[in-house]
Amino acid sequence: MGVVEGLVEWAVSALSRMGLAGVCALMALELLIPPIPGEAVMALAGFLAGRGEVELWQAVAAGTFGTVVGALAQYLLGAKVARPALVRLGRYVMFSERDLEAAEELFRRRGFLAVVLGRLVPGVRSVISIAAGVVRMSASAFLVATLTGSLPWNAAFAYAGYVLGENWYIVRAYSDYIDAAGALIVSAAAAYALLRLAGRARCRRGCSSRTSSAPRGSSGRFGGGT
Repeated sequence: MGVVEGLVEWAVSALSRMGLAGVCALMALELLIPPIPGEAVMALAGFLAGRGEVELWQAVAAGTFGTVVGALAQYLLGAKVARPALVRLGRYVMFSERDLEAAEELFRRRGFLAVVLGRLVPGVRSVISIAAGVVRMSASAFLVATLTGSLPWNAAFAYAGYVLGENWYIVRAYSDYIDAAGALIVSAAAAYALLRLAGRARCRRGCSSRTSSAPRGSSGRFGGGT
């Protein structure tokens, strides 16, 4: 049995024993321990709702609360640990403080949408909260965006498990394809962000060189005085 399959079995056992508290805990851990498949957790929670052990809305609420708790932990990790490390080690990975400032500006303008959409994309879900912490996104805006993106995601998989019943595990069978699509989206987004940062860096260097090479005025032979 592989690691992921073992975690799924453990999640099934935990949910059977703990109910809604287990849903909440596992959805928080899903962000901190990526191999835990959040979609399978919510599908199983939906299955338990279908059996009448919990209400469907309770399963969705518990899962979403757990997601918000886990995302907040990641946000603090990004702000308190990842950001200082990036500032100290940036010169070794060709990432300057100016690049970080450019990322902050980009996140200020698009951060809310990035977090909302990031919560809907496997792979991105596990890193978008850390990125928000690194660029010091407003904590209140981050929490609202996380809730906005997490609620439909969790509800969709819980409802799938509710409808599938005993076949809820089908969600797990297709989660690898969902994760692969998420990985492609992460790669494309990362490439786009790097290109934007590189473009900004080139622009700054170009503007700086033009400014330093521009002729300076003088009051001598070519001055305007008499």
